[in-house]
Parts: sequence; C-alpha cells; structure tokens
Amino acid sequence: GFYTPQEPFPALTIDCVTMRRRPLLQSIVVGRPPTEDGPLGRATERFFLPLLKIIVPDIVDYHLPESGGFHNCAIVAIDKRYPKHAQKVMHAIWGAHMMSLTKLIVVVDADCDVHDLHEVAWRALGNTDYGRDLTVVEGPVDHLDHASYQQFWGGKAGIDATAKWPEEGYTRDGGWPRMVESDPEVAERVTKRWKEYGL
Repeated sequence: GFYTPQEPFPALTIDCVTMRRRPLLQSIVVGRPPTEDGPLGRATERFFLPLLKIIVPDIVDYHLPESGGFHNCAIVAIDKRYPKHAQKVMHAIWGAHMMSLTKLIVVVDADCDVHDLHEVAWRALGNTDYGRDLTVVEGPVDHLDHASYQQFWGGKAGIDATAKWPEEGYTRDGGWPRMVESDPEVAERVTKRWKEYGL
C-alpha cells in the first residue's frame, strides 16, 4: 500500500520475448488492502499453521490479517498453561524463521476466534494493562518496511490479551472476572419468539 523508496536493487535483463497463441499472464496487482493477493495470503497462513505449530507447539490457531500485510501482524491463540506464557510464545514466534519479521503479535486465550477481528480487538483493548502486558523489542523487519528508522531492523510489540493469573501479579479481589455470556436456554427462547416482540 506504499511506494517503496528508491534504492539500488538487482536488475532483470530481458534478452527475448516470445508469444503463445493463447498466452497466460501471471500477475498480481498489489496495493492497499483489500488486495488481489488476499486469498493467497490467507492460503499461506493456513498452509503454514501446522509447520509453525511444530516450532511453537503452544499455538492453538493464528491469523495474519490482510490489513497487516500478512507479515506485520500475527494474532495468536494459546491454551494458557503457566504465568507469562503469552510472552514466551511472542519470543518463540519472533525466533521462528520468516515469522521473525512480524511487527505486532497479539496473544489471546484459546476461546477467542482469532479470525474475528472485533472479538480480538475487544480482548486486546479490555484485557490489557499496557504498563504490564505490552512487550516492546527490536529485531529484524521486512525489507520493504518503510516505518523502521533503519533498513532491515526496527521495533516490534507484543500484546498479552489473555486472562491474567495471580502469579502474573493480578491481585484484585475475586481474581480475573468471567466474561458476560447469555444463558443458552434464555437465548433459545428469545430466538424462537423473536417475531412476537415486533422488533
């Protein structure tokens, strides 16, 4: 979605151009999301999930949003098993080959649908004390990242949007609150009578 700064880059020299009777043109038009390569990015995300789980078995699921260019943001669900588990996963992802280029990692609990950005935002904005749950590091970034002050490396952030444990310093009386959920029986009764309410 941004024009790459000019710089010396390998050149491609064409010696010959030929034409088929029924030519095939393989191309992708990229730009600001949503883009033509969106489905390819989504397929890549699904294809690499089993491989990433070999390196970081803590991952339940993950999502690389198209709005983050797929590699700039990773939303990761974990089945939290110990204090600061989210931070362990962040650093493991930053150490996992090309995932090292990820600029933002948001870690949520396993019951959060990582593909529902509304749900993820609700957790990241509501479950996070940015004085304690924000991890900021420096490391490698994508060659085309124009936001980094130096080429090839820059700042990254990890957000622990999981429910916090007393062992992590959460000391409020009653512990971490339960999420508000509809009673399934009441929800079913309302659904059946929806027309009666005239709404």
